[in-house]
Amino acid sequence: MDAKPSAELLDSLLTLADRSTAVREEVRVWSMSGVERLTFLDSTTAVFKYAKRPFDGEDQALRLADASGVPVPKLHASAVVDGWLGMLLEDLGTPIRDADDLDGAAAAVVLHHTRTAPALPVLDEGGLRALPSRALDHLGHLRKADRWQGTDDIEHVLDQIAQAGAARAAGATRSPFGWVHSEFHPTSLHIGKRGWRLLDFARAFTGPGLLDLASWHGTLEIPDPVRLRAFLESYVSAGGSAEALDRRGGLTAERWALGWHRMWAVEWFMEQSIRWINDPATDPAYIKVVRRHLTDTLQLLAV
Repeated sequence: MDAKPSAELLDSLLTLADRSTAVREEVRVWSMSGVERLTFLDSTTAVFKYAKRPFDGEDQALRLADASGVPVPKLHASAVVDGWLGMLLEDLGTPIRDADDLDGAAAAVVLHHTRTAPALPVLDEGGLRALPSRALDHLGHLRKADRWQGTDDIEHVLDQIAQAGAARAAGATRSPFGWVHSEFHPTSLHIGKRGWRLLDFARAFTGPGLLDLASWHGTLEIPDPVRLRAFLESYVSAGGSAEALDRRGGLTAERWALGWHRMWAVEWFMEQSIRWINDPATDPAYIKVVRRHLTDTLQLLAV
């Protein structure tokens, strides 16, 4: 598949939105998705976002979120051409400031109070327990393709987590359980003159809301349970479920959330490596990230 969608996709969107040809400006482009700003003849603008699997269900998630009262960009039109999803979205413009922890806590409360959408995939206690086994399956496929050699350490750690998974996954469906944004970071929260909007719903699912809260500070730095605990307390103070502070799986809420979020990320990175990206040239980078996250997972889940 080409690295970018065909011009036919944008033409279809413009036709659906009853708009004419626009000037295109790249904002962010990745091998599996991209964002462009469109400027029309009347000087109005819109955002053209495109993506291929597994990010091709975002239009449905945005419609569900909007119908449930979550502040999101207005979706003008969407279409699928040659396996690419294209969306014509409201242009929110330049943020007036970056989102901070209080903004994140308030947005998470709104999202997690939203009624569950049956159309979204579900990650419950059984789903968490299955993550290390799923990662082991990915590793097996990679090795059959003569990739990820010399990774016995990864296999060993995944086996350890799988054995402890049943006990550690307990409490997954305790409140807050429902909408999970899954890419909940400050960059996904647009603070504008007319309030805030939540962006990037491509991988939304139903599951433990603590995974969103654990993702807010990112995964580039060493996990910080103390910092997450403060964020959880801000979340509860903003109206979030008080159960977010409760122990689960024999662990404090913050260690449980960070540990399972890292394990969730490991399985996702390994699936990308064999299924979505499937480029051996990226293997060293993926192996490095997976090893780092697995080290964190072992410590956080006390395996």
